[in-house]
Amino acid sequence: MTDHNIEVALSIDLDNEEEELTLKQLLSSLPLEAVVLQTLSQAGIERPALVVLLITNDETIRSLNKQYRSQDKPTDVLSFPLLEKPIVNAPADQLWGSFELLRDEETQNKQAFITPPDITMHLGDIVISWPTVKRQASNNDHTPAYELLFLLSHAVLHLVGYDDQTETGYQSMLRLQEAVMEAIGKKV
Repeated sequence: MTDHNIEVALSIDLDNEEEELTLKQLLSSLPLEAVVLQTLSQAGIERPALVVLLITNDETIRSLNKQYRSQDKPTDVLSFPLLEKPIVNAPADQLWGSFELLRDEETQNKQAFITPPDITMHLGDIVISWPTVKRQASNNDHTPAYELLFLLSHAVLHLVGYDDQTETGYQSMLRLQEAVMEAIGKKV
């Protein structure tokens, strides 16, 4: 893949200064941009991109999960795509379903804005719960760093159109995430 500009706009909000400092030190050694770049490459997307990443606590992600998904519980990762429709070329059963819903006549007649290929495309926002990352890493016998990068790849796949609500979609995303982790030299 040609070297495209990838930007990860990172924010940390853990409500614990000591833990935030420790996480910042860990993040400074992690290849966040490489994970995004490799995820896009595995999905067949070659263009400059921006993702906004918030790493937060269980309380914040629980609140967002309740607000946006009507699930009053913490989760590991949430993705908020800014695209109107998927930009990946994959079977329909692996993509978001909502983009196919009929819209009102005004929306149907509007021409979608297309970001020129040489301009950075803002794919959307990602929220990851650090306490959940640590729990899942411990439960799966790998490091929190690996879990965080794996979830980042997962979230980027959601931003570009993949969905894991079917077994086929889930397995496809899992294969892509594993390929990303191997490509960046991270093994379980």
